[in-house]
Amino acid sequence: MTTKQDCILITGGYGFIGSHLIEQMHHQEPGTMILNMDCLTYAGKRANLAALQVPERVINLEIDISDAIAVAKIFKRYPISGVIHLAAESHVDNSLHDPGLFVRTNVIGSHNLLHQAYTSWMNGPHDAKPGCEKNRYVQVSTDEVYGSLGPTEFFTETSPYAPNSPYSATKASADLIVRSYHQSYGLNTGITCCVNNYGPRQHHEKLIPHMISKALAGQPLPIYGDGQQVRDWLHVSDHCRAIELVYRQGAPGRTYNIGARSESTNLDLVIRICEILDQKKPDPRGRSYKELITFVKDRPGHDRRYATNADRMRTELGWQPLIDQHKGLEQTVQWYCAQILSSQL
Repeated sequence: MTTKQDCILITGGYGFIGSHLIEQMHHQEPGTMILNMDCLTYAGKRANLAALQVPERVINLEIDISDAIAVAKIFKRYPISGVIHLAAESHVDNSLHDPGLFVRTNVIGSHNLLHQAYTSWMNGPHDAKPGCEKNRYVQVSTDEVYGSLGPTEFFTETSPYAPNSPYSATKASADLIVRSYHQSYGLNTGITCCVNNYGPRQHHEKLIPHMISKALAGQPLPIYGDGQQVRDWLHVSDHCRAIELVYRQGAPGRTYNIGARSESTNLDLVIRICEILDQKKPDPRGRSYKELITFVKDRPGHDRRYATNADRMRTELGWQPLIDQHKGLEQTVQWYCAQILSSQL
């Protein structure tokens, strides 16, 4: 049960997953005040939360998490009882070009938040301040921290971390710092490691919206290597339900893997997108969008396969994905088509 005193800080709320999570918690938890901390990088948009004009319940704070002084001021100003940390630099290609930016945001920024939660909620190691005993910090991470898999295995919560890109390395680093604050100081933490997400509002640099926009523009659809990299895909709304369950009911110090068991190769996914577009928005030249598929040089450190075992989420928290990938992908393609069409008018 929530109370009127609940005040949850959600970072990255102008972004893809963050905006969906804030919408969900706003509608389902009327007694909760939500603070959205977002510095509005290229991947975030104010428009993602434009429908939530409720200033007494959703407060937007345009602050960079790497600014320790600014983060500290927010913890002093508001009675924050929980943190769900999503804000991150997340595009692997960008991390290969500018890894320092990823260290600053994903490692230093994450530590700033974590340390402020600790000093605000606890007198010292394993000594919570009165009224802060149930306060909780959840780190939203990625399955990429585990590295790459063979054709049949699945990552579990005890799989060793083996990141292969600057992006996943910085996420792994932040996860380990979170773990240390639980072990050393007794801070009530949780970590989620999720598979690839899809759905409305995802930035166009990501695979699904990128391919849709390229196809509609009649441009080549570039696929790295042979396109046989395997990913599990989860609708963003199913991910947000999982995050909230971990925040509300997850065991202190636990990591929870989140996955749909809905794997496909990158090539098969792009082919499916093309087939949906062929049906819903045929190419005016009468060709299939699949004819636009091209193969380009693979990127460095490209993991071959990710797949997680989400049994802990299912058995401990009763979670399971609700959106079938076939229907979810079709709805997602239609949403992006409508957005692209409206932007051209």
